[in-house]
Amino acid sequence: MPKSPAATSTRRASRPAKKTTVRKKSTVKAFPSYQAAIRCLYDRVDVERTRAVRLTPDLFKLDRMRALMNRLGNPQESLKFVHVGGTKGKGSVAAMTASSLEACGCAVGVYTSPHLVDIRERMTINGQMIPTSVFTELMGRCSIADEANTKRHGQATFFEMTTAMALCWFAEQAVDVAIMEVGLGGRLDATNVIKPEVTAITSISYDHTQLLGNTLPLIATEKAGIFKPGVPALTIQQEPEVIEALKAAAEAVGAPLQVIGKDIDFSYRFEATPRIGPHTCVCLSTEHSNFEHVNVPLRGEHQALNCGLALAILDKLRSRGFEISESPIIEGLTHTTLPGRMDMAWNDPRILLDGAHNGASLQALIRSIGAHIPYDSMVMIFGCSEDKDVDDLLKRVSLGADKIIFTRAKGAGRAMDPHELQRRFAELSVKMTQVAETLPDAINLAGRAVGRDDLICITGSFYLVGEAKKHLNDLRSKKKR
Repeated sequence: MPKSPAATSTRRASRPAKKTTVRKKSTVKAFPSYQAAIRCLYDRVDVERTRAVRLTPDLFKLDRMRALMNRLGNPQESLKFVHVGGTKGKGSVAAMTASSLEACGCAVGVYTSPHLVDIRERMTINGQMIPTSVFTELMGRCSIADEANTKRHGQATFFEMTTAMALCWFAEQAVDVAIMEVGLGGRLDATNVIKPEVTAITSISYDHTQLLGNTLPLIATEKAGIFKPGVPALTIQQEPEVIEALKAAAEAVGAPLQVIGKDIDFSYRFEATPRIGPHTCVCLSTEHSNFEHVNVPLRGEHQALNCGLALAILDKLRSRGFEISESPIIEGLTHTTLPGRMDMAWNDPRILLDGAHNGASLQALIRSIGAHIPYDSMVMIFGCSEDKDVDDLLKRVSLGADKIIFTRAKGAGRAMDPHELQRRFAELSVKMTQVAETLPDAINLAGRAVGRDDLICITGSFYLVGEAKKHLNDLRSKKKR
């Protein structure tokens, strides 16, 4: 409020003794725009885009994340969480769990990575991305908190900052539950500052072996680092050595672990009906819930296990006091969407997008296409990161595609040279290949090579899929003008 002239003249007449005014340091760094906040965020180390050989051990430590959250007032302590880790299927489990909870009337925060087109996809509440103004303000607040910690802990990474921002936003919006997807590993992941209501581990396979270990038990142990004392833990049936590693980790911290299909009654079957077509349905029963013949909302037989895991998570939440019931849970499942996974993004020609980026997920993709999408010939546009098991990926490509166009995502620092991909593929297969220097060029080449009943599949990297989604969205917008 402006000071009145009378008040001003009175103070001047009395001439009080001069005092030293201490200005309180702002807790928010003011960015002039959303774009400025984004630039500041991308100036930080981004583990997702950095070559593995350049990653140092000090990038992965929870002390820095804990210190950052402490500066921010530990907003995570006011929230209830579901924590989802694993190699593949995390996004599917998070999406199905969130959709069901929303149908039950819950306010649901979801934190996932990576994003496809818009960075704000990483943090949503009931499907709505964080507003740009809130993103900008939170980036400023978290930047100030991080600056106070930099001398002792080093600068927070890109992922640590987005995690902190999501936790602050979820707390301020007082969501009923926040579903947090682990970024990398688990034990030292930035999301591991939370104490969840339930933890879940999806399918574990070889990925990020330079950082997590080169055996499945080592990888499983790192993933199981999210287990907490007394917090129910869930996983699906998988390799015996993986289950043994998860059990050992659970016992070490006192987390009750259950395996779906072994400790929890679960079954699934693939079928085709005139009304729905080819699909998978699941059954899961516990003392609290009885889900019978539930249609899996996402395509692919592998999604049955992810759906079972989501239902088991919901069952655990029911047992821990969440007022959610079976009917809206099942209804909510039917509304699940997951961009970038078995995503038919264009119809003429048909272009399918899927972020499969390791051997197991690529194999699942090829099986899913065979089960759900009829086609005469498939042209695959493929690009991957150089730190993947490239030969294994190329073997899967050779089994699924009739023709391959190798390319790479724009601005992806870890992207493999497409000419090198072509050279290594030639050692495995005699199938026809081409190289396109850019993704738009690859799409144009593929478009000229396919007929009406053929399929173009873009896969190998979420960055490649994200660029494809943006490119196709831009083309669609131009066609409407």
